[in-house]
Amino acid sequence: MTLTAETAPSRGTTAGTVRADLLDCVQSNLAVLADRFHGPDTHLALGATVRFAPRPGPHGLPTVEPEAEDQLAAIADIGLVERLRRHDVPPTELAALAAAHGPLYVMADTYDMPWLPYHRQRHMQHSYLVAAEGDRALVADAYHSHTPWGLASPGEWVLDWAELPQSSLVMVLERAAAGAPDVGPAGEYGDIDAYAAAYADHPDRFATLDQLTTETWLLARSRRLHAAFLAATGRTPAPGTDDHLKRLDRLAEQAFLAMRRVQRGRPEPARLTADLTDALHADRALFDAPRNPLRETVTETVADILGIDAAAVLAAPSLTAVPGFNSFQVVEIVEALEERLGIEFAAEDLLPENLHRIDDLCRLVQSAQAR
Repeated sequence: MTLTAETAPSRGTTAGTVRADLLDCVQSNLAVLADRFHGPDTHLALGATVRFAPRPGPHGLPTVEPEAEDQLAAIADIGLVERLRRHDVPPTELAALAAAHGPLYVMADTYDMPWLPYHRQRHMQHSYLVAAEGDRALVADAYHSHTPWGLASPGEWVLDWAELPQSSLVMVLERAAAGAPDVGPAGEYGDIDAYAAAYADHPDRFATLDQLTTETWLLARSRRLHAAFLAATGRTPAPGTDDHLKRLDRLAEQAFLAMRRVQRGRPEPARLTADLTDALHADRALFDAPRNPLRETVTETVADILGIDAAAVLAAPSLTAVPGFNSFQVVEIVEALEERLGIEFAAEDLLPENLHRIDDLCRLVQSAQAR
C-alpha cells in the first residue's frame, strides 16, 4: 500500500526558528532557507516594508495580496540567490531536478497537496520544499494557519513522487555570497478609500466578505511580521503598535463572522466597512511615517491624557476630532509634556491653533528645547 500524507504522520517540523505564524504561503518556505543559510531571525526581513498596495483581484475586488513574483523578488533581502528556475514541471521531472540539484523551492496548487487541509477543498498557489530521499520525495512545509478544513502545521512528509502536484514554478535557491543585507523599515501605501469603497459597494456580499476575510488576515499577519522585524533589529515600534495589531486581529475576526452570517442568509454587520476604513487610515498613520522619537513621545503623552491608544491619536486629523476632547485636557497635555521633557513652553506660544495637532505640539517642544 502507498503511504500517503493522509495516513502518514508528519516526521517533525521544518520551521526551526521560523515565525511561521507571521508568514504567508509564499514566504514561509523562503524563511526556512534564509534561516538555514544565515541564522535565526534572518527571515524577519521579509517584513521590513509595510505595504498597502491593492491590485485587481478575485470577483473584481482589489486585493492586498502581492503577486508571487513580487514576493520572490525579496529573496535578496534575506540573503538568497536564484540559481535555476523551471515552469510547469511534472512530478517525474521534479524528481530528476531534486536528484541533480538538491532541495527545491516549489510553487503549486494546494488542491493537489495531500499534506494540507486545502487538499481537494480549495485552489490556491502555495510553496513547499522538496528533496530526494532514496527513490521518494521528502516534502517540507513550514506553513502554519487555521483553515475551515483543519490546521495547517509545519512538518515533513515522505511521499511517492507521483503523489506530488504539477509544479507551476520550481527554483533552486542558494546562499548569497555576501550574506543577508541590513534592510531598513519602510512603508508603501495606495488608495485606502477606493479600496474600502470597492468592498462596501460590491453586490455579491458573500464573495466580498469571503475575500475580505483573506484580506484582513493578510493585513494582520504582515503587520505582526513587521513588528517582529523591528524588535529583532533593535528598533522601537511606534507607540500604539500593540493596540493596533490587536485591532487588526479583531477586524479579521469581524470579517470572518460577517462572511459566515451572510453564508447562512443573515445580514452582515453595518459598521464593518467603517471599521475597515478607520483601521487602514490608522495603519497608514502608524507605519507610513519616518521614525521620529520626539513625535512618538508627544503622541504617547497625548494618548495617555486622552485615555486612547496612540494609533487613534495618529489617525485623527486633529485632537478636536477625538470624541470627548476638551480644553481641560489641553492644559493636562501641556503640563505633562513640560514635566516629561524637562521644558517650559513660552506663554505666547500657547494658543489653541498650536495645541490641537501632534505636529504642532512637536514644533512647540522643539522651540522650547532650542531656547
